[in-house]
Amino acid sequence: MSRAAPPFRADHVGSLLRPPELLAARERWRAGELDDDGLRELEDAAIRDIVRDQEAIGLDGVTDGEFRRDYWHLDFMWRFDGVAASEEAFTTPFSGGTDFTAPAAKVTGKIAYPAVGIMGDHFAFLKSVTGRTAKFTIPAPGMFRQGSGRRMIDADAYPEIDAFWADLGRAYNDAVHDLAARGCTYLQLDDVNSCILCDRRVRDRMAERNQDPDHVLGLYIALNNAAITGRPAGMTVTTHMCRGNFRSEYAAAGGYEAVAERFLAEMDVDGFFMEYDTDRAGDFAPLRFLPEDKFAVLGLVSSKSAELESADALKRRIDEAARFAPLERLCLSPQCGFSSTHHGNLLTRDDQRRKLERIVEVAADVWG
Repeated sequence: MSRAAPPFRADHVGSLLRPPELLAARERWRAGELDDDGLRELEDAAIRDIVRDQEAIGLDGVTDGEFRRDYWHLDFMWRFDGVAASEEAFTTPFSGGTDFTAPAAKVTGKIAYPAVGIMGDHFAFLKSVTGRTAKFTIPAPGMFRQGSGRRMIDADAYPEIDAFWADLGRAYNDAVHDLAARGCTYLQLDDVNSCILCDRRVRDRMAERNQDPDHVLGLYIALNNAAITGRPAGMTVTTHMCRGNFRSEYAAAGGYEAVAERFLAEMDVDGFFMEYDTDRAGDFAPLRFLPEDKFAVLGLVSSKSAELESADALKRRIDEAARFAPLERLCLSPQCGFSSTHHGNLLTRDDQRRKLERIVEVAADVWG
């Protein structure tokens, strides 16, 4: 029951804690004390090191840790033609009184995939330094539907909002095909907006604004599918269903029951990375909707806490999940990335390594 193709029995979401020297270099770069070439050289070295770490741990899917990004989503979104960082910053409340504040992706004109590409060079470098499967992560297109609302989309460029979503789907599809042409065989769409529809409070707030959360879920599914339509047969695409990850805090809570039946059945992906590290994510019953040709990657290991999960406890939880979906359709991973933004979660790189090693260990015991 081991797997030579993604998603792998022992997998991970993507982002990894940045080394202190890289964080310091990026601060020097922002201050104008380090040029682009100098920063790129230091990023290259840090990525080579983190790739070697992942390979030594025994991971078959290897990422660049998102080391060239400040934010898991915005660095990608800002690079489309017709998109810029907003002049004002917006705040998203997270648990524990933590707030995430950053500019939004503001649509200033017709949106399109740029001729120079987006992060294609990031992927090309990753692929060049690993003999394993190079996994690349991008934000799902639904992340352009923001709390800042319609005013972030230029009304002259898009008097009708449906035209914007159609152009966005085409632009994303161009991005996916560009990555495929560069040799990407494992792509992940990181999707927070679909997953926060699990939260009853979010759904209630939408209803108060005369928005139908189920209609919005359909929009997200359609956008994701438009992004990956026509992808090469050799490209595996997964999606990560995340309730928010910033400084070890979260933005939403609630089980998958509210979205699972449609999301798992209608999404044209090969697998779903699903948070299951705490009771905040609900029980495993929604896995009953997992189609027989798709995989669920169980995020049972917390990337938010330094405490190392016991192997026995993880195996018991996998057994629980297997009551609702066949064991051969399941895999294991952390519940989210370790550093969705450059700030990182509240644990050390040694903690991170131990957790990834535990995932590889347990996966080998369970699936061989």
